[in-house]
Amino acid sequence: MADPKKVLIAEDSSVIQNLTKKILMVQNYKIESAKNGQQVLNMIENDDFDIILMDINMPIMDGMECAKNIRKLDNTKKAQIPIVAITGNARNYSIDDFKSVGINEYLQKPLNFDQLVDIVKKYTEN
Repeated sequence: MADPKKVLIAEDSSVIQNLTKKILMVQNYKIESAKNGQQVLNMIENDDFDIILMDINMPIMDGMECAKNIRKLDNTKKAQIPIVAITGNARNYSIDDFKSVGINEYLQKPLNFDQLVDIVKKYTEN
C-alpha cells in the first residue's frame, strides 16, 4: 500500500488547523502544521510535502509572500508543491492575484470540508 500523502497546513487559527487536521487524518493523510509562512519555509526545507493548505492572513509572513518564496526555491520539486490558499477575505484578491504568486487554487472560509477533501485528493492523487 502506498505511503499516506503529506499535507502541510499553514494556519494561525488553532480551531481551523485542528478541524482541518482531523478531517484529513480520517482520509488517511499525514498532517504537519505551521502557524506562519516562515515556519512553512523552514519545514519545507527539511521535509517533503505533497500539498500545502495556506492561510493567506498569518503573522510574520503571510500566505501570499510565503507562496512567492516557495516558487523561488532552488529545489524544483519543492518549488512546484501544489498550494491551496485558504482565506476569509477572498474578495480582496482575484484568482489572478493568487496565480501570480504561484497559488494553484483557493478555498473560501468558512471551509466546506467536502470541497477541502476533494481539492486535496485532486492534487495528491497521481
